[in-house]
Amino acid sequence: MSKMRTVLLLVHSGRAQAPTVAVEFANEIRRSGISIRVVDTDLDALKAADIGDVESVPHGPDAARGCELAVVFGGDGTILRGAEVCRQTRTPVMGVNLGHVGFLAEADVEDLHHVVQGVVNRTYIIEERLTLDVEVIVGGKVVERNWALNEASVEKAARGRMLEVVVEIDDRPLSRWGCDGVVCATPTGSTAYNFSAGGPIVWPEVEALLMVPISAHALFARPVVVSPDSKLAIEVVPDGQAHGVVWCDGRRASELPPGARIEVRRGTIPVLLARLQQRPFTDRLVRKFNLPVSGWRGAAEQRRQQQDGGS
Repeated sequence: MSKMRTVLLLVHSGRAQAPTVAVEFANEIRRSGISIRVVDTDLDALKAADIGDVESVPHGPDAARGCELAVVFGGDGTILRGAEVCRQTRTPVMGVNLGHVGFLAEADVEDLHHVVQGVVNRTYIIEERLTLDVEVIVGGKVVERNWALNEASVEKAARGRMLEVVVEIDDRPLSRWGCDGVVCATPTGSTAYNFSAGGPIVWPEVEALLMVPISAHALFARPVVVSPDSKLAIEVVPDGQAHGVVWCDGRRASELPPGARIEVRRGTIPVLLARLQQRPFTDRLVRKFNLPVSGWRGAAEQRRQQQDGGS
């Protein structure tokens, strides 16, 4: 007897469309004998959209245990929540975008039928994405451990003061900056806060860590890309008056008093993203940012024109 297939649903309950689309998806895959699980924090919104009787579990790192996949309906923030839920159980996350850019999402709501087919037929592809492990050190002691899929950003806590920091790579000091903050990002996060701060876009399959200063007052204040095995560190200078805060994926925060230090390394547990098909990352950039590509012919077209011209 084959084991019952189960898919976890996560929704942005603040978006009116999300529960409705999620229920439509749930009804479609139920017809193929796949059971649905939801987290308790999403249950009321899904019941209001008439999802019927479903298995409900507490929101937390065990919510996806035993599920083959989590399908998330919302924007990138909701997908990051899905990553929080699914990382420990290594459950792949597939995003259906109901937000704006939705860089982490695999499909838009108009593609719901293809999402249903991919899930039912198990034709989706799983990608492993590099994460960050983050340690907050105060008084020489680790006071908190955290992680991030996109970025860990050290930011000033008060708007009126710059944050004085010394940045370090592989146990050697690199520079001191008076700045609004510093972003430590993954390739997956290179199109998020890193991009807004002026950092480079890095293809997801590239293994690297990124460090980008935010509005730094210094002659040398450029983004750097380092080995995935490097250790990045940021120290809030002890003689400064400004306090800082470190945000992991913009969702989990820790205070940084003067003298505090954060260390960022490659994460020990990656996040798994499910894709409907293997698409060039270039095409994703063009589509998400609406980049102008008119006039492009490509090498194949140019060769064809050369052959036609020579015949």
